[in-house]
Amino acid sequence: MSKKEVTKTQTRLSDKCPECSSENLVHDYDTGETVCGDCGLVLYEQMMDKGPEWRAFTQEEKASRSRVGVPTSYSVHDKGLSTAISQVDRDAFGRKLPLATRLQMWRLRKWQIRSRVHSSIDRNLAQAMAELDRLSDKLYIPPPVKEKAAVVYRKALDKGLVRGRSIAAIAAASLYAACRGSGTPRTLREIAEASLVDKKDVSRCYRLLLCQLDLHMPIADPLTYVSKIAEKTGISGKTQGAAIQILRDARRKRAAAGKDPMGLAAAALYIACLQNNEKKTQKDIAEAAGVTEVTVRNRYKTLKKQLNLELPD
Repeated sequence: MSKKEVTKTQTRLSDKCPECSSENLVHDYDTGETVCGDCGLVLYEQMMDKGPEWRAFTQEEKASRSRVGVPTSYSVHDKGLSTAISQVDRDAFGRKLPLATRLQMWRLRKWQIRSRVHSSIDRNLAQAMAELDRLSDKLYIPPPVKEKAAVVYRKALDKGLVRGRSIAAIAAASLYAACRGSGTPRTLREIAEASLVDKKDVSRCYRLLLCQLDLHMPIADPLTYVSKIAEKTGISGKTQGAAIQILRDARRKRAAAGKDPMGLAAAALYIACLQNNEKKTQKDIAEAAGVTEVTVRNRYKTLKKQLNLELPD
């Protein structure tokens, strides 16, 4: 065996060569042999490969192909470390279980659930994580954002911020904080409507999280809301590009400072529609953006004046 063939995958072991007492032992994963690097003696011809039989090129593939259960998740109240007894009353061959076995599985399932949730903190987390799952499914939140929201809620629970407050409101505020931190275009109004909690309660809990957990949120970018509004109103991609350029010019001239990003995105889309002769009214764009027509009209006048735009009547 040449030296070049074993330099790719080699591992030095602590054993010694029985021939020359050398510790320069090389293990070749391709042939499964352990060879002395000095005298060339083959110590082992068959080595057991303890690695997986599949290949994974990314961390997501490695987590999905693992056979030891789901990866640890903060969005599960017990982080996914406990087992769950399924409610399928059939065996491995698909045959229905006898009545005595079904009753036994039912009792085991009941005590398994009780053992997983045995303290007030576990019950709180179970209810909050279920609410986060419901909100994420309803608002189409990506899984990484949901994980961040679960981490924020766990920090709030550790600091005692949930005591005396609504679990649904804190969960909605945590989700909104995760969306703001990751740049996911979800407004406070949308999250409040999906959570069936008053918007004032969600905003109050959100300010509490910012203050107590020392969260630093980036400034909301109106560019992230352009595609969302355009998708609801059916605006073409060319008009979306023009709206994005208008918002960039407004940022460069500081015409968008202190304004609602959703209103700015709606006004920029309305201006782009006028420039490209797309027949979209202020009412249509305002309804898609979730703002009033007065807001779109005021932002439209501001952008037109600050950017010196010549628009058709």
